[in-house]
Amino acid sequence: MRFGGVIHDNVRHARDFLMVGNHLGRNVKLSPNAIGLSVHIQNVPEGGEISVQSLYERFRESGTSKATIAKGMRELEEHGYLSRIVVQDDEGQFATVTISHNYPARYRKPADRELPPLRRTPASPVAAEILALLQDAPPTGAEPPPRPPVRPPSQPPVRPPAPVRPPAAAVPQPRRPRPAPARPRALPPVPQPLFPARALLETAWTVVAGLRREDPRLLVSEADAEHLTSGVAAWLERDLTPEAVTLALTRDLPPEPLHRPAALIAHRLTHDLPPLPSFQPPPPPLHPLQNCDGCDRAHRAPQPGPCPACTP
Repeated sequence: MRFGGVIHDNVRHARDFLMVGNHLGRNVKLSPNAIGLSVHIQNVPEGGEISVQSLYERFRESGTSKATIAKGMRELEEHGYLSRIVVQDDEGQFATVTISHNYPARYRKPADRELPPLRRTPASPVAAEILALLQDAPPTGAEPPPRPPVRPPSQPPVRPPAPVRPPAAAVPQPRRPRPAPARPRALPPVPQPLFPARALLETAWTVVAGLRREDPRLLVSEADAEHLTSGVAAWLERDLTPEAVTLALTRDLPPEPLHRPAALIAHRLTHDLPPLPSFQPPPPPLHPLQNCDGCDRAHRAPQPGPCPACTP
């Protein structure tokens, strides 16, 4: 049994991993520098900057020089792992887009183009258009014909990363406004007097203010008393005394507490309103007794003189 060599202690990744083909890791024509650059480039999110300068800033601490990075990128281009294309935006600005191929044989060998389509990661509209152009590209080693700059649809090829929002706990929540206090419902309408004389209204006010003496639950506010005074005045116009109106409003009250005594009084003033008294002609005046000058009989007359029988 042979001892030595590598032993793989592998763990199956469920998230945050990158799939790399064996054609890259076992490619003897690529230097370790090129293989490492390809793995890093495939891990860069779409829209990220890939250039010699950006890669040098990324690996500066490892001692990698710009020349080493440029050499590794040329190797990747020669073996089909990288390709570059010039695009132009709507404002006429030119930019170089670097395309990373994790399956370079798809574009290098014409025979591989007959393979069934591979399952791809969803790309942006700009990347989809650029990849469609590369489907018709010639194999590596042939002189590619000059291509005019490609104008991508309405959006730039490189998008800045989205800003990181602070956690929800760090954002102060606005204070909710306090709900306005509910307004009390308006009292039911009450009858109105035909002739609201001042003396009549004063008597009616006295009746409303004195209801609490008959029952403490009939205590009403000043605003409610002004509303009820007109209804009591309409009752007093119907030849009712203040005592009779007080009795009609305070008798047979429910035994439970009264939540709105003014509404109960307004209901009774409207529902139990008595009818107007019938019209009667005034009685004739009563004259004093007078003695008749002719027959000396007593009769009623406004002035002394003969009675109707002795009147010629």
